[in-house]
Amino acid sequence: MLATTISGAAGFSAAAEDNPKRAFFELRFYYMRNSLTNQVQRTTSFLSNVYAPAAHRAGMGPVGVFSAVIAPESPFLLVLSGHTSLGDMQVSMDKLAADAVYQKGLTEFNANPALAYIRMESTLLRCFDSVPAIEVGPPAAGRAARVFELRTYESDNETTLQRKIKMFGDGEVAIFRKNGMQPVFFGEALVGGKLPRLTYMLAYENMAGREKAWSAFGVDPDWQKLKVMPGLSDPDIVANISNMILKPVAGSEIQ
Repeated sequence: MLATTISGAAGFSAAAEDNPKRAFFELRFYYMRNSLTNQVQRTTSFLSNVYAPAAHRAGMGPVGVFSAVIAPESPFLLVLSGHTSLGDMQVSMDKLAADAVYQKGLTEFNANPALAYIRMESTLLRCFDSVPAIEVGPPAAGRAARVFELRTYESDNETTLQRKIKMFGDGEVAIFRKNGMQPVFFGEALVGGKLPRLTYMLAYENMAGREKAWSAFGVDPDWQKLKVMPGLSDPDIVANISNMILKPVAGSEIQ
């Protein structure tokens, strides 16, 4: 599903071999319009009923599919596709290309002359050492779907980005967990726009739970100590922060 990205990311293969335990993942946005051609419904159906099952057959995972609740450039759908390594990603892509059921569904999806989406935008990321794999969370059976927050931090340069990544590993992720913020992933963007940057996703039981968690995080004594350490203030290491609130759709492994 990410042919151009794989070739562009070839230079990262040596780093992947150095630490194979850190997973890779793709974040792909499908940007749409509210229209009489039912772009949102058509694309949601394709991703939920065709892409997600085929991705699992091809060995990808976890696979998450999310729609926007509060976010710029809505409506859109976001697809998270996990890979244990770049090599496994290539194998899965080859399997997807050879999957007759998926290819038939893709052809049918694209055959309608009315646009199903406006454009796609994709980023390849590598998980942090401190959160080396995507965390699906507790079983979805018997509970409501959670609320998800996607946050992106841009840095002025790669040095300050690595300092922020280390800050997460040195305590910030643990403070999140302590205050009820459930990590899904933390990743450094390797291929995509607005580099250098990192992106992470947190899960909450609901919006009220999100507000409570962030309030607790803001006054947490460990956070108060960490954020004032020399060189770790936002102006020192973060140039821009953006976030969006998402919800999972049918077919998403992460609920």
